[in-house]
Amino acid sequence: MKPIKVILGLDPGYARLGWGVVVARGSECRMVEYGCIETHKGEELPQRLAIINEELEKIITKHNPTDIAIEELFFSKNVKTGLQVAHARGVIFLRAVHHCGQIFQYKPNQVKQATTGVGNADKKQIQEMVKRILNLDKIPKPDDAADALAVAITHSAYGR
Repeated sequence: MKPIKVILGLDPGYARLGWGVVVARGSECRMVEYGCIETHKGEELPQRLAIINEELEKIITKHNPTDIAIEELFFSKNVKTGLQVAHARGVIFLRAVHHCGQIFQYKPNQVKQATTGVGNADKKQIQEMVKRILNLDKIPKPDDAADALAVAITHSAYGR
């Protein structure tokens, strides 16, 4: 029998960081909680990163995940935005390694494949499948949280 895992899935961002917690045994998942860490546009990047760090620590403390999974960064056309998201990922990596000793990363096409069976699925297809896989009444909102749940589902399917 496969062990039970508490998986924290993350959709990285510095303005909005989606998160979702699932309990999984193998590829069978149950949603626990989800949400979004939001930072304010008027704040400087260091303050935004501090907010992400503090809020992520609260989530990790509350749910005590066995595994933390994140979607890999795809390069943005806007270099400044890409760098700011990379800084946020650094905070996430530090929190994850501090808590679990490691972090699991998945490419966007892996997330699409694991949730929909199609590596080039669109956002709506992924959200609908997240709803179905987790047996939810409605699609999780905001989109960042649904994406984070998709990452957690992916880890339940592919994770070690």
